[in-house]
Order: sequence, then C-alpha cells, then structure tokens
Amino acid sequence: MTELIRDIDPLREKLALARERGRRVGVVPTMGALHRGHLTLIDEAKRRAQVVVVTVFVNPTQFGPTEDFAKYPRMLDKDVHACRERGADFVFSPRDPTVIYPTGDETRIRVPETAKHLEGAFRPTHYEGVATICAKLFQIVGPAVAMFGRKDYQQLQVVTRMARDLFIPIEIVGVPTVREDDGLALSSRNAYLSAEERNKARAIPEGLSAAVAAWDAGERHVQALVAAARAPIAGSATSIDYVALADATSMVPLDEMARVEGKVVLAVAAKYGTTRLIDNVVLGEDPAPIRS
Repeated sequence: MTELIRDIDPLREKLALARERGRRVGVVPTMGALHRGHLTLIDEAKRRAQVVVVTVFVNPTQFGPTEDFAKYPRMLDKDVHACRERGADFVFSPRDPTVIYPTGDETRIRVPETAKHLEGAFRPTHYEGVATICAKLFQIVGPAVAMFGRKDYQQLQVVTRMARDLFIPIEIVGVPTVREDDGLALSSRNAYLSAEERNKARAIPEGLSAAVAAWDAGERHVQALVAAARAPIAGSATSIDYVALADATSMVPLDEMARVEGKVVLAVAAKYGTTRLIDNVVLGEDPAPIRS
C-alpha cells in the first residue's frame, strides 16, 4: 500500500526503520503529472531497491521567470493512484514549498561546466534549481539509488557530476527514454500540444532517427549528422533553440566542421506553438526513436 507523506520527519523515520531492517532505498524524483515514462522509472527502482520513494514536487527554483511554473500540471491524487498501481512504497509530496525552501533559505548548488551549454545557454538558472532540489531530496530521503530518465540527458549528467563532486553516497541510474508509438518522447508538456502541433512534433524523432541512420551508415562529420536531424524539425517547428552534437559527458558542443571522436549525444530543443520539447539520442548507443 502506497503511503502519501507530506513532511520530512515522518518520511525519514520510516526510511530509517527500513534501513535498520536491511532494506535498500530507491528514489524517483518527479514533478508529478506522471506518465508511462515515470512509471518505467518506478519499475527500475523496484528492481534495484526494496523500498521505493517517488517524490512529487513542482520545484520553483528550476523555472525561469517566463516559464510555465504556474500552469505546470498538478494532479496529486492521480499521481498517488498511479504509484499505488505500480507498487511504490511512499509518495513524498511536500504540503507546500516552504517544506523544501523554508523562510530564509538561500543556499543553492553552483552547477558545473556540464550545465552551461545547450539547455544551460537557454535556461541559465534551470540546472542550478535542478541540482539544488536533487541535493535536498537526496539528503531528505538518503537513498542508495536514484532514477532519472535519459530524455533530459544533460540533467542526468549534471546530477551525476554533482553527486560525485559532493561525495553523496548514491548511485545515479539513467533509464532509457520511453516513447509513443510514433517515436515522440513522453513528456508532461505533451499535454499542452494541440492536435496539429502534436502531429508536427513527430519531426523530432524523425530527425533523430535520420541522424542515427546516417551514423549507422558510417557518417562521422558533425555538420552532416546535425543537418540530417535538423532538416525535418526545421520544416515543422515554430522555433528551434538547438540541434547539436555534444560530448556525452561534458556536454560541450562539437565544432560543426569536426569529425566525431568518442561518445556523443545529439540533442534537440524546439517549440511547437508555445510548447518547448527536448529530446536526444546517444549515437552508437541508443536505437532510432522511430523503428523501421
């Protein structure tokens, strides 16, 4: 039976008891509005831990001043039901933001170089907020393992680096992106898309799949791989923030005239209407989003 907990101390007490009994704790940090991608994270946590905590908190510090914090979907009852159906042990959903950010709170995690490119260039305060909330949740839950979707691959790298640099005793696990039948990555923000925008957004997995096909055929020039991915997106998106190849660990974008050396991620951020979508593939590692 999944238990909803709204304050820190009761959660810590229950998890301390679980650890005394030798049970490993896993955490799935979310902002709620759970979809099948989140449920996959819960499944993976259950494989790696005996006690699973799903956190549901729309974190204000990772939203910029013009972003969608106020309208971000909040559906706690539905989320708790989904967690119960999936077999999570606890849902930790703070009763209000002051539980996480008490009056006078001012400490923030200064993010690494990993956060300065791609998303960081367009959302300069975003990863500071992500790193800060993850550090707080890791301290509250004290987990042994934490699940993050690879859809935000840069976030995965930022959190992994933060945990390593701050000696936080936790295993960070990246779980493959879950997609719709047509390849579009699952996201809570997909609900904002009109039917026409949703149809056009299929160009993102089309572009990524074209780049994977080029890679599989032996293409290693950055410019050619990016062009293959960008072409379908440019013909459908309202605007494009980036289509870029970057080092898969440092997240530093590669020079467009270079040849690929080592592990690289092809990352996309584009808007359809007012909805901003992100996606990626690690070339040579991830399958094409659209299976032929």
